[in-house]
Amino acid sequence: MFSEPAPKSSKIFACSKSVELAEKIAEKYGTTLGEVKLSYYSDGEFQPSFEESIRGTRVFLVCSTFPNADNLMELLLMLDAAKRASARHITAVMPYFGWARQDRKDKPRVPIGAKLVANLLQAAGATRIMTMDLHADQIQGFFERPVDHLFASSIFLPYLESLNLDKLCIASPDMGGSKRAYAYSKYLKSDVVVCYKQRKVANVIETMELIGEVKDKNVILVDDMVDTAGTLVKAAQIMKERGAKSVRAVATHAILSGNAYERIEGSELEELIVTDSIPLRQPSTKIRVLTCADLFADVMHRVNENEPISSKFIM
Repeated sequence: MFSEPAPKSSKIFACSKSVELAEKIAEKYGTTLGEVKLSYYSDGEFQPSFEESIRGTRVFLVCSTFPNADNLMELLLMLDAAKRASARHITAVMPYFGWARQDRKDKPRVPIGAKLVANLLQAAGATRIMTMDLHADQIQGFFERPVDHLFASSIFLPYLESLNLDKLCIASPDMGGSKRAYAYSKYLKSDVVVCYKQRKVANVIETMELIGEVKDKNVILVDDMVDTAGTLVKAAQIMKERGAKSVRAVATHAILSGNAYERIEGSELEELIVTDSIPLRQPSTKIRVLTCADLFADVMHRVNENEPISSKFIM
């Protein structure tokens, strides 16, 4: 029996809202971004089309599925188009995996949105998923396809080390992120503290308490995403009140909805460090963006060459 031949080549395409990041990835990968034409109907309906042959190739579709739902829909249509155009392998490269906060039923009569998105991606034609810092690790199990779950720690840790901060302390803004905070603290050989918060409703914090000592320490808050920035700003305020020397925050995905930018500018945070998985809506003096293009380009190359990617995991 003959084994399936390897793809002759690989091509990278992008959804319309992820073009800037995709161009950086393509440059690091050593190629140029493929051409996708997006046609619109008068009612807002749209249709993507590949403007070059992808028959028999490995296709990487770069698309962060942050709201609104058009980004996810555009990716699904591109997956379907690639499948019908006879691409041999179709990898959905999703630096930010949207709807990941809906990973379980936390009250009656609600959907499990992350599972639904996983089903849609597979039905549309994705043969592999590549993403970074999922809100919940178990989302990988929602797929029946290979999932490359990358960690932004390989981007953030070298930068944090370059700051040469003494009396370093890693903090988790909530109990759910304590595992991530402990991993950072182990690598940086630092102390760790945890915030305990209770919410009234989504994006609204009722109470927050600090577990641990931060007096005279340089604190770095670690989280997978920053949405309204309410949690990070509140945590920074409490830590400064408890005597912290400085407070910085690291968050992989900069959603930054509502008045998040104003909150960050007026907060006790010295710096918010994020990746470019989601493009910023506006510049900010307190936000530093580190690109994830090198990480994705390297892993995509390894996937195309059937090489292991385990060396990309710092922790």
